[in-house]
Amino acid sequence: MSKSKRSKKVREHRHSDLKAAVRPLTEDDLFSLLDGLARPPFLLILDNVQDPHNLGACLRSADGAGVDAVIVPKDRAAPITETVRLIACGAAESVPFVQVTNLARMMKQLQTAGVWLVGTADDAEKSLYDADLGGPLGLVLGSEGTGLRRLTRENCDLLVKIPMAGKVESLNVSVAAGICLYEVVRQRSIAKTL
Repeated sequence: MSKSKRSKKVREHRHSDLKAAVRPLTEDDLFSLLDGLARPPFLLILDNVQDPHNLGACLRSADGAGVDAVIVPKDRAAPITETVRLIACGAAESVPFVQVTNLARMMKQLQTAGVWLVGTADDAEKSLYDADLGGPLGLVLGSEGTGLRRLTRENCDLLVKIPMAGKVESLNVSVAAGICLYEVVRQRSIAKTL
């Protein structure tokens, strides 16, 4: 077999392995998962993040921070693809990934279940670092270009911003997700030592 045929066969095999590796969870699966947790839930909710590189990077940060599930809408959002899996470096297989038909309805169900929803917005009055991020929590981040949609924003319990000292107005969603997720980790680590 020639080198080019072997390379093609390896790529096809890897692609088929990746396709079979991940099945998005249903809404029922999510609530079963949350019911089985021995600690307060820690969720990442992504509103219309459409770039597969950003989704992969968000999944990777979510895995590192110990997020229990990543929730996305079924429409107008990146699905799990080979690119997402490659960027996520294994996190697409390890972090539960939930696609929901109606994100606003899911947010209300999470609130009813006692999950506090904290969204990010450039124009929020409160800084991320001044917010209490302990307890059952869902971090809500918006799309690369427009941020949170109106209904998503209105369904958040609190809006926070990441302080920006430079001239740019906002960060890439995957960078913002990493910063926010690890602020939760920091606050929860401090709470454990008190």
